[in-house]
Amino acid sequence: MRAFVAYARTCKDEKGEAQVFCERLFKAFGHRGYKEAGAVLEERVKMEDGRTKFADLVWKPRVLIEMKKRGEKLARHYTQALQYWMRLTPNRPRYVVLCNFDEFWIYDFSTQMDEPMDRLTLDEFVDRYPALNFLFPEEHEPLFRNNRAAVTDVAATKIGGLFRTLVARGEPRERAQRFTLQCVVAMFSEDTGLLPRGLFTELVKECLKGSSSYDLIGALFAQMNREERARAGRLKHVRYFNGGIFKTVDPIDLKGDELAVLDDACQEKWSRINPAIFGTLFQESMEGKERHQKGAHYTPETEIMRVVLPTIVQPWQSRIRKAESVRELLEIRSALTTFRVLDPACGSGNFLYVAYRELKRLELSIIERVHEEYKEAARLKMGAATTIQTKQFFGIDNDRFAVELAKVTLVLAKKLAFDEAQHALKDSRLGLDFDAPLPLENLDENVTFDDALFCKWPPTDVIIGNPPYQSKNKAQGELSPAYMQRVRARYPEVPGHADYCVYWFRRAHDELPDGGRAGLVGTNTIRQNYSRVGGLDHIVGDGGTITDAVSTQVWRGRAVVHVSIANWIKGKAKGPFRITQQLGDNLDSPWKEEWVPRIPSSLSASFDVASAQPLTVNVDSGACYQGLTHGHEDFLIGRDEARLLVATRKENAEVLLPYLNGDELLSGMTPKDWRYVIDFAPRDQVAARRYEELFEHVESHVLPTRKKAAQEERERNDELHADNPKAKGNRHHEGFLKRWWLLSYPRGELVEKLSTLSQRYIVCGRVTKRPVFEFISTRIRPNDMLAVFPLEDDYSFGIFQSGIHWAWFTARCSTLKREPRYTSNTVFDSFAWPQEPSKAQVLAVAKAAVEVRRTRTRLINENDLCLRTLYAQLDQPGEHPLRTANEKLDQAVRAASAWARRRTLSRSSSTSTRNAASGKRPSGRFRGLACRTSAPPKTSPRTTA
Repeated sequence: MRAFVAYARTCKDEKGEAQVFCERLFKAFGHRGYKEAGAVLEERVKMEDGRTKFADLVWKPRVLIEMKKRGEKLARHYTQALQYWMRLTPNRPRYVVLCNFDEFWIYDFSTQMDEPMDRLTLDEFVDRYPALNFLFPEEHEPLFRNNRAAVTDVAATKIGGLFRTLVARGEPRERAQRFTLQCVVAMFSEDTGLLPRGLFTELVKECLKGSSSYDLIGALFAQMNREERARAGRLKHVRYFNGGIFKTVDPIDLKGDELAVLDDACQEKWSRINPAIFGTLFQESMEGKERHQKGAHYTPETEIMRVVLPTIVQPWQSRIRKAESVRELLEIRSALTTFRVLDPACGSGNFLYVAYRELKRLELSIIERVHEEYKEAARLKMGAATTIQTKQFFGIDNDRFAVELAKVTLVLAKKLAFDEAQHALKDSRLGLDFDAPLPLENLDENVTFDDALFCKWPPTDVIIGNPPYQSKNKAQGELSPAYMQRVRARYPEVPGHADYCVYWFRRAHDELPDGGRAGLVGTNTIRQNYSRVGGLDHIVGDGGTITDAVSTQVWRGRAVVHVSIANWIKGKAKGPFRITQQLGDNLDSPWKEEWVPRIPSSLSASFDVASAQPLTVNVDSGACYQGLTHGHEDFLIGRDEARLLVATRKENAEVLLPYLNGDELLSGMTPKDWRYVIDFAPRDQVAARRYEELFEHVESHVLPTRKKAAQEERERNDELHADNPKAKGNRHHEGFLKRWWLLSYPRGELVEKLSTLSQRYIVCGRVTKRPVFEFISTRIRPNDMLAVFPLEDDYSFGIFQSGIHWAWFTARCSTLKREPRYTSNTVFDSFAWPQEPSKAQVLAVAKAAVEVRRTRTRLINENDLCLRTLYAQLDQPGEHPLRTANEKLDQAVRAASAWARRRTLSRSSSTSTRNAASGKRPSGRFRGLACRTSAPPKTSPRTTA
């Protein structure tokens, strides 16, 4: 280590010496060199404007090192390092090091973004190198001194505990929220110099000795809201805070254990908290049920930057970079001071905080550039004051406490930005003239309590945020039918099946001025089907251009969802544009990045079939259904019990049938493990009673539940009609009660079709990464997690199992979380079947399909596999008998498909594909009903049920 430090003292120039510096650094940590460790110098990084830049050293997945010349201010290169890090996918490095030979600033952006986890100087290096422990060949946990996330978690837990204690002993929730929030501001203020150092802590300790917290803490809060200073006493140095935070002072007389908790919280380093504490505090102050009903989700800062960077930072950076004179820079700075930002679902204000911080940094970059590059007259004209105000930021939320939290978050933003500006400009040749942190700006008119879907939005330049998530069904149950009726009446253009967050996408676009930008997080359904139609289709069709998107990713917040992110401009924009997506199902899954000339509303970089319309010939074919929905577990019984019931009374076999779902199909469940379903359809109640034991079972177990559900539905409808007598309520459970002895959705038309088939029909799991099709016996009732095709010919099976159909499925499917779903209206109805295949081509497809099933059966039986494990093997490269059989099937299907012969499914479109996308009906009838060319192959129960 000492040898490295001695060498490093001689370095000055970033370009000439950075590479040798990195080499020596890696040797100091026990490597033979950076190359032997697997690191790369001058790694290419494609930037948002299409430019290619070069990161100094990248060692995936450990570290990115970006070098600057000796004496360079590292703070100004934070955004560049962050943008490099966000683009270094897959296997993004966990740590980022900014270095100017004298200083090492170490970041872990996945944990903390606004400040380094640690800063160490070359003089400290020998003693403090464990902060770089991740550089050792065998990685060790680094020892950081500035882990603000850890401080925040502890502080949030403590103050959240105080809140819960107050509520538990009977304090009104609103009073407890206000009081704990005022305590947080006081603790932060005494640690950052806004209050006299240690004043609040001293008062708490006096209360522990017997003084009244109602008197002492109440007096402090009252003075913080008083413009006139106290003339004497211990509060005489307390300044006026304003800001509305202490507008209402309603102190609480704390008990001994509560004072102890507050005193413990005072010991935390509140000056080191990350403002995300307010989001955490917000979460802690809400019960889990309430949080879910509101669709509230804490948004990690890494995800906030996926919106703030492309929507706010990068457009301004581009303008600043292109400016060639002081006049242009002054104009940009002036424009920044009138730039308005809105978060219409602001929660605790984290998006607003990050946006404010980044705009302040942009303004600082302008000031620093003028002071470094231009003469004194220009510097005097620019000045050294930062002029962006929190009054430029607006928020709306339907939770009163969230609104107060958002105001406090912006209070912290102002103080932290003030400190950062002081540090950045301390060497300025001009006298400092900062906007003072006190008094605070009153944000009562900026951040408001309201329902964003119905209230007036303030005029704004940019709209950002993370709107609440609720699916159509959950929104009905948790937001109330009456409320959803009002929403749909207000936004009739949004399909009723769309996700709740879609209303924010549509409203945001309509509220934007021409040239305005927006960036919103939504569930990954926003790019699919009804949700896409209501939101992103409207945006693209109304002159919007999506400029940056995350197709899908695992959410890093508390919500267990997959999300998509869309950033767009209301108007034209010049590409290329970036689409990223996470390729796996966990937080550490790799990322893929693509640059495209246009981002469609499907947020897909592959073949764009978002506008594909149902083909009438497919819709009318009756060849695709969803399986039966039992709706109550007591319609299902085990195989042994079913056999006993049939043995007791043979007629029971007429309504007691094997029942199979998608998971059971793929897992190779044998008949002895099957469940059976009691399916009385289409019998009325009188006819169903003939099966006495089964009817009594359903009557005693199912009927009470359906009565209760119907009553709850009636109560919800009464609430709905009280608000709007003409509103249409839900009648699902009322209908289930009228025919309580039947499955919720017995699919009578499907069952009738199956009864006309001789032996078998085609199914595949509705939720599946790879659609695997199989024939099953007509004796079996398919569960609603199976897509059902009442077809028994090998040709149809071959089309379904082909790679062409798989590609269409991948492009058109909807998703459940991340899992793709096969549905008739999205996949089957718009899929263009071969239109003019010859008899020989049909026979070739059928023959290849039979061979695929024979190959599957042989491999399963010889190796004790199931369909799931067999197909999982195809995810690995290399030769495989099933892959060979599938390829032959694909060749046969391509030969039968005129449009596929001309060009296989790819980014380019062909005539028939365009017909599918436009809804034009292909010639002839539905072509999936070809003759059966062979008997089904003999298979074990492991492959066909």
